[in-house]
Amino acid sequence: MSTTHHLTTTGAAAPHPTRSRLSWAAADSWTMTRRELAHWARQPVQVVVGLVFPVMMLLMFSYLIGGGQDINGDFKSYLVPGMLTMTMAFGLEATMLSVTQDLGKGVIDRFRSMPMNSGAVLVGRSIADMLQSAVGLAVMIAVGYAIGWRWHEGPAPFLTAIGLLLLLRFAMLWIGIHLAMTAGKPEMVQAVQILVWPVAFLSNAIASPTTMPTWLATLVEYNPMSATATATRELFGNPTPTHNTWATTHAELLAITWPLTLTAIFLPLAIKKFRDLNH
Repeated sequence: MSTTHHLTTTGAAAPHPTRSRLSWAAADSWTMTRRELAHWARQPVQVVVGLVFPVMMLLMFSYLIGGGQDINGDFKSYLVPGMLTMTMAFGLEATMLSVTQDLGKGVIDRFRSMPMNSGAVLVGRSIADMLQSAVGLAVMIAVGYAIGWRWHEGPAPFLTAIGLLLLLRFAMLWIGIHLAMTAGKPEMVQAVQILVWPVAFLSNAIASPTTMPTWLATLVEYNPMSATATATRELFGNPTPTHNTWATTHAELLAITWPLTLTAIFLPLAIKKFRDLNH
């Protein structure tokens, strides 16, 4: 029997000897991505809620709560980039719950027993999440445009701003995946994901730090979400906080450095945690 028809003890086709480990890892990751995308069709309500919730937040802060103290220009122009940034932190609980549910049901154990790349399950989950985040961003941008928000720079700064937002989401995602596997149970995830709210609101996404006490303003300015919010405002040509500090004048640098640093820490930790399961 030829090599290509040989079956392993698990019933899967043996990898072709000339195919690189990287190509197998990519193929396995795409298979896991398709699995996660198939869940969208079976759970449309969860997908819709994930898209509608940040829209409700944007409309609530824009029309019901208002704001804009110490902000030059239209408050909506300040608010929308901030809400786009906050959206990158929302919905993490869905990914975290999905990971812990797979752990609880033994799905992860079955995947681990198959001849696939050990990190493909997590990579597939992250790709699906990033796709949903991109869709969510598109919806938020459309709603922001509908309520009067505009960007004033060219396509290159606009796409750069979108890239910074998705980079932040990527970092937040791997933090969530690591915390989910550390928590292990869905009920623990619900407690952990509450921590997202202080991080999101202790930023300049909604209010300018100049309205806050000095000690709090310092924390807010160096929040990774504040860096991304300020950088995207600059790239969109929207109002930024009125005071100049090192954090605000180097916002784009921080908006790249923070997510890359967090990803460099938590992505390897998540992969290691996954490989160490049941060892």
